[in-house]
Amino acid sequence: MPIKKLPLKKEIAYAAGMMGWSIMTNLIIVMLPYFYLPPNNSGLYPLVPQLLVFGAFNILSLIAASGRLFDAIYDPFIASLSDASSNPKGRRIPIMRYAIVPAVFFCSLVFYPLVKGESISNAWWLTIVLAGFFISVTTYIIPYNALLAELTHSADQKVRLSTYQQVGFVLGMILAALCNNYADLIQEIFPATGRAEALQYTIWGLSIFSGLVMTLPIIFINEKEFTTGKPTHIALLPAIKNTFRNANFKYYLISDFSYYIALSIISSGLLFFVTVLLGLPDSDGGKFMGVMVVLSLAFYPFINYGAKRFGKKPLVLVAFGVLSLIFVTIFFLGQLPFSPTMQMSILVCCASFPLAALGILPNAILADIAQKDTEETGENHEGMFFAVKYLFVKLGQTLGIAIFAMLTVYGKDPGHDYGLRLNGVVGFVLCVMALLFFSRFKENKPIN
Repeated sequence: MPIKKLPLKKEIAYAAGMMGWSIMTNLIIVMLPYFYLPPNNSGLYPLVPQLLVFGAFNILSLIAASGRLFDAIYDPFIASLSDASSNPKGRRIPIMRYAIVPAVFFCSLVFYPLVKGESISNAWWLTIVLAGFFISVTTYIIPYNALLAELTHSADQKVRLSTYQQVGFVLGMILAALCNNYADLIQEIFPATGRAEALQYTIWGLSIFSGLVMTLPIIFINEKEFTTGKPTHIALLPAIKNTFRNANFKYYLISDFSYYIALSIISSGLLFFVTVLLGLPDSDGGKFMGVMVVLSLAFYPFINYGAKRFGKKPLVLVAFGVLSLIFVTIFFLGQLPFSPTMQMSILVCCASFPLAALGILPNAILADIAQKDTEETGENHEGMFFAVKYLFVKLGQTLGIAIFAMLTVYGKDPGHDYGLRLNGVVGFVLCVMALLFFSRFKENKPIN
């Protein structure tokens, strides 16, 4: 039976899955430092002590990093399991369905500390529930992203479906970033509710909504109708080694890793930049994030056209360059000769193009790499390419949280904010590094 082309409504259903897991992962990135080590003007209280280990790392940074140790083993395992699956209903979707309920459960528990105050017990609890969340969401993300290479059968299709994916991702970012706004609404309706409790109710609601959205690809896409993937016969370790033999993939991976560290620093620090460096209310963080995402949507048609006309690589390099300048601006936030609102407005306007380009193009580029490798080797191990990529994405996100949390030791409160400003320096270095490595990537030139 000939393989069908994925219709628009099913492309939207596929992209909806990304919105679901984007909400939960961005809740962790945006809210974890703010909830457990809040600034002193937030209305919250610290939940873990600011103890230093080896003179540089605080407890929260170590917790964030330790949670990903499980992924170092589990990501390739779930990819290998997915690639080798001979399930008659498909290699990817049958695995995804088992991840949703645990991901919702553990994402919510992350924000329910054992002790309502500063305690080492909260640190141990956070380590356990973060590990549970990472393992659960990985079980969905790895097979989900591997589907991109299998559901699309041309370069244009890959870019288009990556675009829909990115729309889902940024919508998830907005919903997660508006967490404090929803908490404000809860406190208006129920005045006796404390700030921490309002945030917890909000996170439960967002997590449940995420889980419902993540079911849409499972419900509406019959994997066997739209894919030709066959079970791979390569063992786990050789499959991992095969991905690293691809020179293009290595340059892609290093630059992508650097980018996600930088992006995680911005996301983790957003509420701090808004409230501490600019003196604005925390609810403005979600509003600015929403403006940035809406502006980024305006660039989507240009990104799709530019990728066909000039290739994906030039657009990615420009995006890294612009993002590096944005981090320079973060270092000077609150000191520029503009009002706080104007400073943040300039920042989000400039960030909209990198958000669009670096959201759409990398997945399409990786799908090209995986498809070319399949053509050359005859083995369908797209899942392993995406597993290695998303292992490094999650390591990058976690390292970004860890770096941000570590730098809070040097100041995170009004009048004592040097640690927040140092994030601008670190982000600048990371973006320049990403640009330099990706400049060595060899792209097949588009046909005009």
